[in-house]
Amino acid sequence: MTSNPSSYTPISCEFHDLLEELATVRKPAPIRYQDDDGALQHRVATIADVFSRNGAEYLSLSSGETLRLDQLVEVNGDKLTDYCAISLNG
Repeated sequence: MTSNPSSYTPISCEFHDLLEELATVRKPAPIRYQDDDGALQHRVATIADVFSRNGAEYLSLSSGETLRLDQLVEVNGDKLTDYCAISLNG
């Protein structure tokens, strides 16, 4: 898990909602993310919780792992890059 929350980049609200929905239904999902060294990792796990701590957002997996949301690449077939961050310009 990345330990420097000051460099956290918020994800889009829509992708965050998707993660919360998956946590609610407790269905295992394929998850791709970049680890602390930048290597692409893959898990199939249930999202147990989505939470905030010290200025960053995380999800905990049924495997016991905790991932920062800005490390995610793809969850359940949905790519984070397909979701736009909210623009203050409308």
